[in-house]
Amino acid sequence: MKGDFISSQGGAQPYLFPRKARPRVESISVGHTLLTAMASADPSETLTCPNCQNSSADTDTCEHNFCWVCIDCMLDKQRGVRTQHQCRAEERRGQQVGSHDSGVQQVGSHDGSGGITCTYCVHSPVPAVRSCVMCEASLCDTHLSVHSRSPEHPLIEPTTALRNRKCAVHKKILEYYCSADRACVCVSCILFGDHRGHRVETLNVVSERKKKRLKNDLKKLNSRSEETAKKIQTLQGQRRDGQERASEVSGRVSAIFRDIRRRLDAMENTVLSHISQQDEQLALSLSTLVQQLELHRNELFRRAGYLEELWNKVDPLLVIQEQESEREDFCDLEEGAADTHQIYHLDQGLMAVTLHTGLQDIMVAARKGLDLQGAGDILLDVDTAGNDIHISSDLRGASWSHVQQNYPEKPGRFQYDQVLSTRSFSSGRHFWEVETSESGVWFVGMCYPSIDRRGRQSWIGDNNKSWCLRRYDNVQYTVIHDSKWLQLPHNVSCPHLGIYLDYEAGQLTFYELRDPIRLLHTFTTTFTQPLHLAFSVYKAWVRVQD
Repeated sequence: MKGDFISSQGGAQPYLFPRKARPRVESISVGHTLLTAMASADPSETLTCPNCQNSSADTDTCEHNFCWVCIDCMLDKQRGVRTQHQCRAEERRGQQVGSHDSGVQQVGSHDGSGGITCTYCVHSPVPAVRSCVMCEASLCDTHLSVHSRSPEHPLIEPTTALRNRKCAVHKKILEYYCSADRACVCVSCILFGDHRGHRVETLNVVSERKKKRLKNDLKKLNSRSEETAKKIQTLQGQRRDGQERASEVSGRVSAIFRDIRRRLDAMENTVLSHISQQDEQLALSLSTLVQQLELHRNELFRRAGYLEELWNKVDPLLVIQEQESEREDFCDLEEGAADTHQIYHLDQGLMAVTLHTGLQDIMVAARKGLDLQGAGDILLDVDTAGNDIHISSDLRGASWSHVQQNYPEKPGRFQYDQVLSTRSFSSGRHFWEVETSESGVWFVGMCYPSIDRRGRQSWIGDNNKSWCLRRYDNVQYTVIHDSKWLQLPHNVSCPHLGIYLDYEAGQLTFYELRDPIRLLHTFTTTFTQPLHLAFSVYKAWVRVQD
């Protein structure tokens, strides 16, 4: 009765059922796919086999509807018998794309655009809408409508990699998470596998907990992203403001240089005019002198001719009787002209004074154009000087002294070798040039008048009320503020320093006044009190240039 019975391959003793009875099939192993059948449906209902797409009443209604032709083909293959049926599933499997990649079986195929297609649609690719983890198959809308909805057949988004959702050891769906090994496991792994006795949780619980953490992380990232966006906007705004300020300053500087060129041209014309006038005056004086000398020379020629004629006479009486030649002043003829050595010198003093005053006017105009104030009346306050520091008579220089100066006690006097300027600055832009010694240690900078005058905290830079540049034995520069020391990479190359203060902008800058001028460092802050120039010296000296 070959072909009249269906045999179950799962047990030790085969079970035989009459084919026409269409029994409930417990399990049929087909390759890697497990086909779990349900009870038979209404015999009068026409169903479609998802394996070969045959539409026939000769199908078995289960979780998957397979026609008996396909079932017979599968059973014949398992028995090693060549099938006599024309099963369209063979054609489908020939067209199906399936491969193993890193141990993961790929179920379903791709259409030309890279999408996932239904595993059971043979003749033309139909996009899959879901994939079944249990069946390791992808289904279109049609096959999904007849697919099992039981929890044993979880449906997910279409994918070609389904075997990684099953345990590699027990071939069961991964439903739990082992915290000890940080791995997804199946029920068998927990009951009698390598994860027996481990603490496990359902995937949903672990997933929700991770999602909460991800939500918090996402919130943090979004917050940081917003902060970064604000910083970008701030920087872009600063860039625009900087461009506007640069354009404004460029315009002012161009105007200053135009004015300087105009003034220089005018000064050049003035000096050249002085030279031309002096040259004309010298030429006139020289012409007058030449005329006088020519007249004098003619008189000399006349007298010389008279004497020569008298000398040539033979008659002694005539020579003796000539009285004019015997005058004492006959040869002492006055020239009546100035000293020629003083006539050819130009008045260079006038040119020097003109240039000096003109250049001063140009500097004053340039400073006004830049709102820049110079040293001017900068003097050092002797009443703040420590007893180890000597102040020059013009109150512009400070030097370290081996001898105590014995200054009278004053409330504002420093305990150590430091001194402040008499004048303070609470607005505007200012520039000072300072000359320094090439040996010893000196500090130059600015500080508030409220700086301590005694103790270690009174040192310039070792508090939050002062900013300074320090140099040691012509070796290296260091900038100091609030006891924070920063060594600069610049090599010392010049004893002349420039100090620039822009009070409103909160900038204090130090330069080396070499050629070209070199920026050393800029402090940027918000000034809250007036500022004094401050100096400290040890075996060294500093001087504010006029």
